[in-house]
Amino acid sequence: MTLTAPQPQEKFRKDYQASDFAIESVELNFNLEATATIVDSQIKFRRTGDATASLQLDGEAFETLSIFIDGVELSTEQYQISNDILTIAAVPDEFTFSATVKVDPLANTQLSGLYQTSGNYCTQCEAEGFRRITWYLDRPDVMTTFTVRLEGDKESCPVLLSNGNLAESGELANGRHFAVWEDPFKKPSYLFALVAGDLGSVFSTFKTMSGRTVDLYVYSEHENVAKLDFALDCLKSSMKWDEEKFGLEYDLDIYNIVAVGDFNMGAMENKSLNVFNTAYVLARPDTATDFDYEHIDGVIAHEYFHNWTGNRVTCRDWFQLTLKEGLTVFRDQLYSADMTSEAVQRIESVKTLRSFQFPEDAGPMSHPIRPDSYIAMDNFYTSTVYSKGAEVIRMYRTLLGSDGFRKGMDLYFERHDGQAVTCDDFRAAMADANSVKLDQFENWYLQSGTPSVDCNGEWDATTNTYTLNFKQSCAATPGQDEKHNFHIPIRVGLLAASDGSELIEEQILELLEAEHSFSFTGLPEEPVPSLLRGFSAPVKLNFAWSDAQLATLMGHDQDPFCRWEAGQTLFTNVVLDLVAAQLEGQTMQLPDAVLQAFSSTLYATGIDKSLQAYALALPDLSTLSQEMEIVRPDELFKARKFVVCGIAKALKDDLLDLYKKLSPVGAFEHNPSEAGRRRLRNLCLGYLACSEDQAAIDLCLAQMQSADNMTDEFAAFSCLAGIDDPACDKAIADFYEKWQSEDLVIDKWLAAQAAAARQDTCARVEAVRQHQAFDIGNPNKARSLIRVFFRNLVAFHQQDGAGYRWVADRVIELNKINPQISARMAGAFGPWRRFDQDRQALMKAELERILASEDVCKDLFEIVSKTLNS
Repeated sequence: MTLTAPQPQEKFRKDYQASDFAIESVELNFNLEATATIVDSQIKFRRTGDATASLQLDGEAFETLSIFIDGVELSTEQYQISNDILTIAAVPDEFTFSATVKVDPLANTQLSGLYQTSGNYCTQCEAEGFRRITWYLDRPDVMTTFTVRLEGDKESCPVLLSNGNLAESGELANGRHFAVWEDPFKKPSYLFALVAGDLGSVFSTFKTMSGRTVDLYVYSEHENVAKLDFALDCLKSSMKWDEEKFGLEYDLDIYNIVAVGDFNMGAMENKSLNVFNTAYVLARPDTATDFDYEHIDGVIAHEYFHNWTGNRVTCRDWFQLTLKEGLTVFRDQLYSADMTSEAVQRIESVKTLRSFQFPEDAGPMSHPIRPDSYIAMDNFYTSTVYSKGAEVIRMYRTLLGSDGFRKGMDLYFERHDGQAVTCDDFRAAMADANSVKLDQFENWYLQSGTPSVDCNGEWDATTNTYTLNFKQSCAATPGQDEKHNFHIPIRVGLLAASDGSELIEEQILELLEAEHSFSFTGLPEEPVPSLLRGFSAPVKLNFAWSDAQLATLMGHDQDPFCRWEAGQTLFTNVVLDLVAAQLEGQTMQLPDAVLQAFSSTLYATGIDKSLQAYALALPDLSTLSQEMEIVRPDELFKARKFVVCGIAKALKDDLLDLYKKLSPVGAFEHNPSEAGRRRLRNLCLGYLACSEDQAAIDLCLAQMQSADNMTDEFAAFSCLAGIDDPACDKAIADFYEKWQSEDLVIDKWLAAQAAAARQDTCARVEAVRQHQAFDIGNPNKARSLIRVFFRNLVAFHQQDGAGYRWVADRVIELNKINPQISARMAGAFGPWRRFDQDRQALMKAELERILASEDVCKDLFEIVSKTLNS
């Protein structure tokens, strides 16, 4: 193994120490050139700690031209640079540090720090990218005010943006111009941003609740301007919602959003200058799906909400990342629930959690929502920190009620506005505002893994008493063999088996001990328990419902989540039984209960069509695989497909009839009702396409060719991409021909082929990799092809190991281009020990090959070494 530096060192939360220096103010001057940007900094320091401490600043990937202290240039003997740390041994208690450095934005393929994308300058500084711009105390607890002067060529960079308010701008000689931006609010370096280039925009204004007018701009390349209006509307909607829901008002005169095509993340909440991946901004009916529209709205809101939960109050250290991310994800979930459907939003969130976070909890990178250590911080922008972190915030609200939660939020801002704080500070604000103790709740921050809650019910007919017995546990995870009890809220209802009516008022049961029993008296009959309503805690709940009880819940439960969950439980039980049947050499048979449950939901009227579609969809393979001690990809895929095709065959006429009844009337509209209609109609199409016969192909082709929106066109295209037929191969070529100039649509083209359940998928992704449409240096393209492929359970895990070799080759290739993306793709091998011995051996060999490759970056080293040692 070869590393460019000494073996990466692990950092620990317990070792946190405050900086010995505070920064009073920062002035930055950027002279922008593609290969030689000059950055001048003037930083006023004040000693706040050890009187003998030397000044140590972070910096990497630039050339240092000069260093000054209080206007006096230092010789190279007066400072040391080692392992990306600048050390000046003796400095006064108050002084001005100045540096001039040269940065090469064009060569920065890591997309961290200052880089160029499509000829435009852009920055990404979270978590530790600012150190790639100039020497600095690059840590979140060092907050100060920034004044930034940008100078660039006016023809290639007519737009010059940074944080805060525009203070000054003007013309310079030689066709250049400048802009000065002042941000009056203290911020850490990770929230610094710069964007410069030839960009188009849309503009509007927003009047805050105190009567101030804020200028709003959304920027992107000129050819994208027609797709920016929806994002602008989402921004205004978010600002209004945050005022009404939490009393939080925007605090500057201008708010800018810039969408760029090369971006490692989804978006970044830099103070007043949000930088977005184009995937979460650009929307037009013919190029964006309903899913895209919904996610754009949610992500625009998420980054705006960070202005208070992340910017005004930020993290003391990176171990506290969920303080801002878990909280802000929860806030954007509340927003999305208000904008669309609370039930639909909740089911989508839980599906995402189970598909991505639960496997993470059970894998080699398992960590608490507040990690205790890391080697590369970029590796901890995870589903655990974000999605599970949001579930932990949701539990506060469940326990305290919406009013109590708001009281806690108000106290949190009152205490900590303008500060860098910890998760403990947030928990203390919630507890103190409501005069409750939440000490045991800290275990959600300390412990990794998904808790299991086993439950059984006992009926005493002599006393008409029903007792629920709960037992909580949590399996050992890396570094945590022993677990303490969690504080788990379980929302519970009891239904009459006779007619599904509610027998009690819904209650919240709090599990604090390893075992706990709750009794309900005076009931007229033995009830059907409705448990974990609204998914009130991120746990795996185990209860042995009978098919009849599941049918009662599916048909009558007032909680939409539990109605959906009952169907998912029934489908899961059936699929896993069919896997077992295959392993025992038995013939698979479809139980009548599945068809009865499916048809009753299919024929239901008066319910949200999105909910109906979710109820009719089987759990995905990732969710199903988590229920298996040893994952059997081939048998699991065959069992699920057998159920889908069995339903489609038995109910073909009904599915086709509903499909036709749900045909569009009029032009495309983006609203929850129409999105639900399309979702249910395309679900019917997916079932009908399962037969893969000529009639199914013709139906998909007809929809693909006649659709006036990307939702319907891509749904049909995805079906065709999974069918091995010349007509389908032609459809793949036709789709590319039509959309080759639309990058985000081509990302869908890549993803559909990588997700296809075909025998030749592995060979096809290699062919697509060599296609002109694919650029491994673009994170969106890499994710669309590589990540989607390794989530394709059967193709990635094909028995000869070809899928493993292909992904490992891409990881090694990416290591030289973009360490962050390389490390994320290496996560493909995380669950390697959950498969059979032959597949384990093949995956282990690829992990070892990756680790033995040349110049393994610290991001990749951490993922692969922890995966191998799990």
